[in-house]
Amino acid sequence: MRIAAALCALLVSAPAHAEPRMTPSPAILHDLAPTGTLRAAINLGNPVLAQAGPDGPAGVSVDLARALARKLGVPVAFVTFTGAGAVSGSAGSGTWDIGFLAIDPKRAEGIAFTAPYVLIAGSYLVPAASPISSMEAVDRDGIRVSVGRGSAYDLFLTRALRHATLVRAPTSAEAITAFARDGLEVAAGVHQPLAAYASTHKAVRLLPGHFMAIPQAMGLPVGRDAGAAYLAEFLAWAKADGLVARSLEANGQDPGLAAP
Repeated sequence: MRIAAALCALLVSAPAHAEPRMTPSPAILHDLAPTGTLRAAINLGNPVLAQAGPDGPAGVSVDLARALARKLGVPVAFVTFTGAGAVSGSAGSGTWDIGFLAIDPKRAEGIAFTAPYVLIAGSYLVPAASPISSMEAVDRDGIRVSVGRGSAYDLFLTRALRHATLVRAPTSAEAITAFARDGLEVAAGVHQPLAAYASTHKAVRLLPGHFMAIPQAMGLPVGRDAGAAYLAEFLAWAKADGLVARSLEANGQDPGLAAP
């Protein structure tokens, strides 16, 4: 609750922004599209933000990347990943220029984040017959929590849990598979995929409430100050314009997830 309240207070106090300047400076273009193409890292492991399709990736993060490329006057190329950990882990590799990730202090060591554009929640999935009935009951000795390696909730729970043991799968989707296959006590992840799984698997249930708020933001490798300033300006415009909410709805997601 404290996390969500702090985020809301931050966002409500943020000033409105006008449309970003139409002719980016050479410094901005150098920071955001050093190869002449905006290379956008897309995490296909979070279906709220991006989904794989026959014609390439789709979703709100894809739409934002395309809109930014139009503002910059450059083509866009998508570099897809199966999990957020792989995106953040490659921040210094020079393979992508902008990414879409949950804000986390550890990731911020190598990635400069904008304000959030989407706010989603982290939830717990347990077997239907589990005695666990609350968020607090998860952090007990002997409880194994399945998570996607390097995900926002992996990073958060690594700091937050004192007694439960994290069991890390390569991706968030595989964390649900491991939870069911290996008889683990809890699976942790983004609320929407867990809720979808629970709706078709009666042997599991969601715990009420959320263990964390997950602020999803745009970002770029640290040290690109001109690009970071322009990216922040662009995202403020995209939210105020309604682009984020419209894109979420068009891609089958709840437009209410758009950050204020």
